[in-house]
Amino acid sequence: MNIHEYQAKALLREAGVAVQDGVHCTSVEQALAAYETLGSEVVAVKSQIHAGGRGKGKLYRPDSGDLVMQGGVKIAFSREDVGEYASNILGHTLITKQTGPSGKLVNNLYVEAGCAIAHEYYLALLIDREANSVLIMASTEGGVDIEEVAENTPEAIHKVWVDPIEGLQDSQKSSLADSLGLSGSAHDSFLDMIGALASMFVDRDCSMIEVNPLVRTEGATMVALDAKISFDDNAAFRHQWRAELRDLSEESDIEVRARGHGLSYVDLDGDIGCLVNGAGLAMATMDVIKLCGGEPANFLDIGGAADRESITAAFGIILEDPHLRGVLVNVFGGIIRCDMVARSIIEASEEVGLEVPLVVRFSGTNHEEGKEVLDASDLDVLTTSTLAEAGEAIVKLIGGDFS
Repeated sequence: MNIHEYQAKALLREAGVAVQDGVHCTSVEQALAAYETLGSEVVAVKSQIHAGGRGKGKLYRPDSGDLVMQGGVKIAFSREDVGEYASNILGHTLITKQTGPSGKLVNNLYVEAGCAIAHEYYLALLIDREANSVLIMASTEGGVDIEEVAENTPEAIHKVWVDPIEGLQDSQKSSLADSLGLSGSAHDSFLDMIGALASMFVDRDCSMIEVNPLVRTEGATMVALDAKISFDDNAAFRHQWRAELRDLSEESDIEVRARGHGLSYVDLDGDIGCLVNGAGLAMATMDVIKLCGGEPANFLDIGGAADRESITAAFGIILEDPHLRGVLVNVFGGIIRCDMVARSIIEASEEVGLEVPLVVRFSGTNHEEGKEVLDASDLDVLTTSTLAEAGEAIVKLIGGDFS
């Protein structure tokens, strides 16, 4: 689950992390009032969407597709600037490298007081599943994409791994501060901030906290000038307050409906639908499709304990995609039985109508029975024994150039 920057800033402020004063706005009038309230001659007018790269994005009119303005984050030096930028941002479609070509409609703004910046840094807390630890990454190269830093100056990225039970140690805090070249008040300010962030990360079951840029002000205070926070959905039952932060307008209707059936679904730009049980297997399935020259239309994990109702719903959701040219089902039976999945596929195809090629690969519990169910049906389906064969088959059936 992702949240907006203004929501993330509120959580950081509550945790004791220094952030600039800011006001959430949904209209131009509110943005103008925010400028007066903040009392800062310089403010940042920031579009709020669930995607990165806002500053380098482009805003378009949703009706005509005409370009309105370059950049979804603007620095305003007057009330007039605020009005102009707010008008050009709200109600327009922002396209960034993370939104895809369709972009996202901007319904929210964050007007934030300006900051006297001495230097920009990068800071992120992530989950390292291989190390069973919280990974903290810091760099003196802030304000740019971390991918660029990793490619061009990997030595500029400093890392520490934190045991989530033992917590962040003082020696680790100091090591990170030293790696950023901080001293004096800035050093002490950073120690307080990173300690608060590490505690918040574990307490709120975050999956990511990214601060880019983290800035050292001219007054030697460390301030989180931007913030992205996402949460582990598996821990949602422990945090009922999260429901108030969810912005359904940032999620496609199909993703919302999928979640209602207990499915993990992400819409993608390809044309081969995927129905898989298990996130890792789903990722592997998508990789194989791409290796074979195809493009996945979605990520869909039905989970390890899906029932006939949720599987039927999943298959129906996949078939709704107007760009769909084929479907690949890859199920490894464990708790879930392959024969039950087969019957659910047949039911869904009869209900919705299957007009594209279908390839199914079963393995595990009742996989032979599942194959028999499909072979005995009137469904036009090709079954395979391996994932590699399935990837090759679906790409060939839709006319792809597998090599």
